[in-house]
Amino acid sequence: MKKFFTLFLLFIGLSVFSQSDDNPVVVTPSVQKVSDTEYDLIFDVLIAEDWHLYSQYNPEDASLPMTISPAEGQLGYTLNGKAKESETETEFSEIWGKDEIFFVEEGKLIQRITVSDSTLTKVTLNLDAQVCKEYCLPFDEDFTFSLIGEKVEQTVAEVDDKSKELSQSLNLDLKNTVLLKSSTDTASEDKDNSLLNIFLLGFVGGLLAFLTPCVFPMVPLTVSFFTKRAEKKGKGIRSALLYGFFIVLIYGLISLPFHFLDSLDPEILNNISTNIWLNLFFFVVLIFFAGSFFGFYELTLPSAWSNKADSASNIGGIIGTFFMALTLAIVSFSCTGPILGSLLAGSLSGGAMQLSVGMVGFGLALALPFALFAMFPKWLNNLPKSGGWLNTVKVVLGFIELAFAFKFLSNADLVGHWGLLKREVFIGIWAFIAFLMALYLFGFIGKKYGKISFFRVLLGLGSLALAVYLAPGVMEKPAWNQNELLSGFAPPKFHSIYQKDNHCPLNLNCFKDFEEGIAYAKSVNKPVLLDFTGWACVNCRKMEENIWSQPNIYSLINDDYVLISLYVDDHQRLLPENEQFDFIKSNGKVKRIRTYGDKWATLQAANFKTASQPFYVLMSPELEVLNSPQQYTDHTTYYNWLKTGLDRFNNN
Repeated sequence: MKKFFTLFLLFIGLSVFSQSDDNPVVVTPSVQKVSDTEYDLIFDVLIAEDWHLYSQYNPEDASLPMTISPAEGQLGYTLNGKAKESETETEFSEIWGKDEIFFVEEGKLIQRITVSDSTLTKVTLNLDAQVCKEYCLPFDEDFTFSLIGEKVEQTVAEVDDKSKELSQSLNLDLKNTVLLKSSTDTASEDKDNSLLNIFLLGFVGGLLAFLTPCVFPMVPLTVSFFTKRAEKKGKGIRSALLYGFFIVLIYGLISLPFHFLDSLDPEILNNISTNIWLNLFFFVVLIFFAGSFFGFYELTLPSAWSNKADSASNIGGIIGTFFMALTLAIVSFSCTGPILGSLLAGSLSGGAMQLSVGMVGFGLALALPFALFAMFPKWLNNLPKSGGWLNTVKVVLGFIELAFAFKFLSNADLVGHWGLLKREVFIGIWAFIAFLMALYLFGFIGKKYGKISFFRVLLGLGSLALAVYLAPGVMEKPAWNQNELLSGFAPPKFHSIYQKDNHCPLNLNCFKDFEEGIAYAKSVNKPVLLDFTGWACVNCRKMEENIWSQPNIYSLINDDYVLISLYVDDHQRLLPENEQFDFIKSNGKVKRIRTYGDKWATLQAANFKTASQPFYVLMSPELEVLNSPQQYTDHTTYYNWLKTGLDRFNNN
């Protein structure tokens, strides 16, 4: 609980600090040679007024202590224990109930190292600490110390000549860039549509959560709570509205930390959502959530949390109403948690704003019924009685969680290039899950709660129809087109157990290297369709399978353009060692380019100031932009966009 509180304070501090350019900590590094194999690496620290920086020796179960560690992948030396520290101060903390140790105004850290590799000329150490006043901020920086002479370089300041040259190669000399600026309105409109879709998705998730056994039976209790406490009808309505507002607020607040991550680097959330191990984690978590919905075990937050929130709800007034809403959120977690987890995992690639909009939609759908029934308690008479149907809803949600779990396993498989969950295998698993759900709804498996209702039979027929619809997808040539339902969810068609001519979308000819594609475009004098895409990108697959597959668009791409598809989440394929470098950003900071995904994501962000996919750019082989960039859109808009770009190229 204390660690959770520390992180909570830290996120508040990050949100506040992101609005300021001031830095409360300034570190000056230096080196002192002790012997042929030993060096003292020194950090001289200046701390702004009213701030304090926590020591390495701060208690582990209080504010986060400082750590000094080697940079990732560095070999050839060892740290000789912890760094020596200059004078610190000690003060009792009321929050943690123990003494805390920290620096005030200034400090010095001396980290001695022993070098085992005589050819080693530079050592990079990471200084990770927490600096606080009314709120706390992280200090996490790499410092590179030169072991030759006294010169010390900070990683973000200088890189070698190869890195400078390769960094320049990623900053394209684009022409006619005015069209890039004119794409703002289109991008804004696409973003608005995307936000509306994620809001509706969150809203539907909230309605489903309301119909679960953890939430639905709480309606009469909640209504009774407000009607008894309301002396006048007007006061009762105000309390009900405030209660609904707090429910929405609580779920919206969950997404706030992700806004800070998004502001640090637009690529961060995209990298998180396409990370192999995180996708495997989501796969395991959703399987776990499905087990909870199936009734194998109960998923709850610590009972102490709900007890404290419930006791605080008796305070009365605005504070009491807030804690009443918080109690609902905690107590209903066993049913809302899995749905929220799916929403969180599915929204990350779209950025923090999408996540917030989805969470607000979820909270609104959950809050509306409670607020309305609290305002109009007579409506309770029209509600169906709690019973077996609530358990049916919960189990059906379990099957849905199970199906979506395999989507995250598919993401990991695609990004990792493992080839384990090919398209036909994925579709077969989904068909089997739909068949099992039909058997459950018909009463052949699972617990029975009274007579099978007509609605349950109808839902079972729908599940059976879905299984029949999906089943042909395991064949090389399915009996019917499944793109409308499966595009974006199933792996691409070229990721197949059957032999394919190439690994490009729709068997088109494509390049997966920017330089190679541009060179070919010059040789054939054709314009370029630059496609920033991702293995785990849902909307990319939808565009390829529903829009690119249209005959008039397919022929334009295949015959008149050179397609260059750059996979920004391709983090498993390492670049050749001579092509790995440190990219210098416009703000002077450095990003390590080690994989093809690093390179293409940086190319997109550096030149087009965006990190979302799909993202399409039309350009000539001489890098003249032919039309404003395009994102996820409809068939007519995309065709006209391609045609306009081609006409401009031919008329030049």
